[in-house]
Amino acid sequence: MDTGLTLIDEKDIEKHRATAQSLVTRFVAIEKADGRSRTELAGTGRRFVSTVSTGGLRRSHEVELAKRIAAIRPDDPLLSPAQHMLLYRARRGVAIALAVADMFARQTELEHLQARNATAPLEGDDANRFRSLLNAAAYVAAFALSAYLLQMLETDTEPGNDLGPPDFDFDMPQDALKSVIGGLAAAIEGAPDEAAMAQRAKAFARDSVEGLLQRKQRFAALGAFEDSHVRIERDDFTLDGFDVAPGARRKPLAMTFKKPQEIIGNHIAKHQAMKLAKMLMAHDFERGLNPFVELGGFVFTFIGDGAPGTGKTILIQMIAGLVNDYCQVAGYPFHYENFGIDQISSYQGKSGQNCKQFVQNVLDPRAIGFGTIDDIDQVAARRSDERASAGQQEVTAVLMESFAGAMTVVRGNCAFGMFSNHPENVDDALRQRAGARWLVDGPQTRNDYVDIFHLLAGRNHAIPLGDHDLYGDQEIKRAVRAAYEGHEKPAEEGLLNVYDRFVATHGEPETIADIGTYLHMIKQVEPRFTGRAIKNVTDAIKMRAMDIELPDEWFEAPETFLHKPYEDKRAMIADLREPFTIDMVMQEINRYADSEFRYSDKADDAAVAEIVRRQRQTERAAREIAERKERGDWSA
Repeated sequence: MDTGLTLIDEKDIEKHRATAQSLVTRFVAIEKADGRSRTELAGTGRRFVSTVSTGGLRRSHEVELAKRIAAIRPDDPLLSPAQHMLLYRARRGVAIALAVADMFARQTELEHLQARNATAPLEGDDANRFRSLLNAAAYVAAFALSAYLLQMLETDTEPGNDLGPPDFDFDMPQDALKSVIGGLAAAIEGAPDEAAMAQRAKAFARDSVEGLLQRKQRFAALGAFEDSHVRIERDDFTLDGFDVAPGARRKPLAMTFKKPQEIIGNHIAKHQAMKLAKMLMAHDFERGLNPFVELGGFVFTFIGDGAPGTGKTILIQMIAGLVNDYCQVAGYPFHYENFGIDQISSYQGKSGQNCKQFVQNVLDPRAIGFGTIDDIDQVAARRSDERASAGQQEVTAVLMESFAGAMTVVRGNCAFGMFSNHPENVDDALRQRAGARWLVDGPQTRNDYVDIFHLLAGRNHAIPLGDHDLYGDQEIKRAVRAAYEGHEKPAEEGLLNVYDRFVATHGEPETIADIGTYLHMIKQVEPRFTGRAIKNVTDAIKMRAMDIELPDEWFEAPETFLHKPYEDKRAMIADLREPFTIDMVMQEINRYADSEFRYSDKADDAAVAEIVRRQRQTERAAREIAERKERGDWSA
């Protein structure tokens, strides 16, 4: 079970500073002897090999990380900024790791067992449990230090070659940290300059994390830490259990944001995108909840489909721009990330790992997140597509599990959008995990085209506007109302036939029984209209019930709404909610079902076009064969 975000206070870290200082200054390490002498035979460059086995023996040696770092520039008694940063990060990482181990002890029985063991040695099952938890705490400490170094150490180039993980000692947390610091000291030994030192340190941190993850199955008591989220504010450092090793620190968002008035057409998609931006901002970080999740209507996943050039990219820029502006007012961190085709790897398992990291970054409970998967039909493949790469299949599996899996938790702090020119090529099960469907069809009417040309032409001309109410059709409330009314009857021919048969048999729908009958008739024609589709329809209906316009004044100053207690936010939103009507229900059923029929029709059209193309090729080939036979240059 997810334990939520845990903030470790600075005072809990500072109490370990003296211990951390001693570990980076000097300590005695005990390691297994490898049977090789460290003394060279004079004049040979070779070492003496004893005929007596010493594999079971242990030897001690001193580890002095500070001296090892200083030796990189022996001609200067002062440390350079790069040397000082490595030494500081190592000391800081040790203190944080010990604080994380303390947190783990409090989450488990370890703290209680330590207190009992201090008064009288534990015996039997208690002793075994104590030893198991102590080993797990040592593992957690080593992982925290390694992950901290991996994230906080910065280099101008890629990390160096693999150095291998250290010889870990998991007897106690301090022993585990000594093994990591000892490995770091060995990794940078002999580095010719600061750049090489930084590369080796980064490479060691990476190898240490990977080595720890390979050993994780040895420890049975890590469950308490598996789903925890640990946050160190001062360092902007987060540990999300052991799912994926932390990577580079987040960089400031660089994107060309768009304003709603810069989007012409796409009225329903634009309206719901503006609502989504405000919904995300209703998230309460202290409670880890969002009133829209509790009251209904929150959009966790959606899919936007349309032809090329209809405005999918500009819609992404608009949502990100709105959320970014709101977050700046509230003082909340905002994370936007896109998962694209460039993250599909030829290495087995790497594509799925990249996708999992993308999902975890957006789900980060300490930030408002917005994640997009552009060209989803190219990134995630149909499971039945034999031509798809293994990486695309991995991405499909990860997205399906993340968007509506058994362990999916919707907090209301983030949303995912999938966009495609060919949504019919997306796996059916993945597409149905999109709770909302946004048709991004771009400008449609004459007025839309006048408006978009005027907007894009700019002001460097003196051409008169003519007889036109500029941007009148873009007035959002009027445009959305007209767009919704357009769905009172289906738009796709297949669904329209079902609707006409229903009305002819049962009349206009008035009751829940009528609605269920209509849904069942749709199911008989379109088998993919499953229970998940019904859930998506009801979620859309609840969203329509929450089709309330949160006042812009709520987002101009944080104390008006954003920083209010969760209960106050929920009450303010609930006061604006209205019950949904039968008209809303039918509109949302037709909108969603229209999209399924549209996808089926596109898939059928593509299949028919392929059959026609192959038949034409066959007939052309037959003609050419016949012509060659007549000329006498055909040989079977």
